[in-house]
Amino acid sequence: MYNDKKNKKLLDRIPHPLALLFYIVVAAAILTYIIPAGSYERETIDGTNRTIPGSFEYVENNPVGIMDLFTAIPEGFREMADIVFITFAAAMMFGLLEKTGMLENTVGTLIRKIGMKRRFLIVVIMTFVYGFFGIFVGLENNIALIPIAVLLSVSIGGDAMLGAGIGIGGVLVGFGLSPFNPYTVGVGHKIAEMPLFSGWFFRSILVILVLSVLAYYNVRYFKKILRDQKNSLAHGINTQDMQLSKPLDSYQMRKKDIVMLLVVILGFSTMLAGIFTQGWYINEVAAIFLMIGIVCGIIAGMNSSQIANAFSKALEPSALAAILIGVAMAVQVVMNQGNISDTIAHGLVSVLEHLPTTLAAVFMTMSQSIINILIPSGSGQALVTLPIMIPVSDMLDITRQTTILAFQIGDGITNLFSPTLGGLMAMLGLCKVPYGKWLRYIFPFVIIALAISWAALVISVLINWGI
Repeated sequence: MYNDKKNKKLLDRIPHPLALLFYIVVAAAILTYIIPAGSYERETIDGTNRTIPGSFEYVENNPVGIMDLFTAIPEGFREMADIVFITFAAAMMFGLLEKTGMLENTVGTLIRKIGMKRRFLIVVIMTFVYGFFGIFVGLENNIALIPIAVLLSVSIGGDAMLGAGIGIGGVLVGFGLSPFNPYTVGVGHKIAEMPLFSGWFFRSILVILVLSVLAYYNVRYFKKILRDQKNSLAHGINTQDMQLSKPLDSYQMRKKDIVMLLVVILGFSTMLAGIFTQGWYINEVAAIFLMIGIVCGIIAGMNSSQIANAFSKALEPSALAAILIGVAMAVQVVMNQGNISDTIAHGLVSVLEHLPTTLAAVFMTMSQSIINILIPSGSGQALVTLPIMIPVSDMLDITRQTTILAFQIGDGITNLFSPTLGGLMAMLGLCKVPYGKWLRYIFPFVIIALAISWAALVISVLINWGI
């Protein structure tokens, strides 16, 4: 699988992520000259704008010109400013914890106590740990934790790609298929007028099953690179600052390491409490990251200039990730300016009316996958498509629960490779993993995950799940 020369040649031709995203922005601008402009009417219900089914109509074309094309990029940065900053905040916190030696000592001590003989078990456990973070904490809120997976992977003899598979893969699978995802399942249930997070047991089985396959997939890759380093997809990725610098048996936690670890645990506990009880979101989480970094710097005996210097050095590798987030958002900005987002959604959904029930459910995931690349916001995608999808599914005798699952699968699995998802690009940037190499690693798993998810979707149709 990993030595397929044809696949390597094809994927090696993928341009730099920044160039790739710019090409996608240009392609979106060209589409505004080809695809007729159209729009659904919206209504505000409980403070949320929803699409009104059956209200689609074509409007006057508004193709995007050269100036609009380039101004869409700073507009994308403006709309994604909170995501950009949480990427910086996560990098600063991680950089400072790395500078103090606390992270290395913690990981080294953990591996020493578990033992290198159980390193495959470590991969399995950490894949599920990151998966559960994705399920219960979200996507952007976990950005800061991703580099730790790489540090852990390299420390047990793996590479940056294995770390990305554990961290990024776990978080995105957990978040994408979470039975408690407020942005997809929550919004979907609200639109469908169903009990919030109903059907959680069926969804839980699906997400645990896919995480189990991911854990096996990660271990399988780990065994391959242990047998022969030529199988590694991480050649050329510099991980010198992400590996243990001392013999494993020499690691132990210092008193200040223990205190800093307690600060980190307290900070993340406060973050979780705020998210679930106070409605905290990205800005509050970023503030927690900054506070953790500053307090840990003080505990480590650093003065203000040393803390600031550690922060500034940590920002250097995250700058590209932040740029990618803004350019990725520019795709949606261009499509909205050209009024073609609704036209594409209308065209894809219209096909459903002419398909058999089971095939229509599977096609829902395909159409949502396409839309997800163009509209990377889960809640935004739900608000655009589900008010149209749900009435169509009612006519086709597909339950609303199944319709929301189809949307969740299409949105969630695509997140694993979508170049327009800012959170993915931020995580890859922090892991130093190029997009093309990540695609080579994760895409075979994506096919497996889709097959499992489609099987679950077919079962949900056959049992009339949700009635």
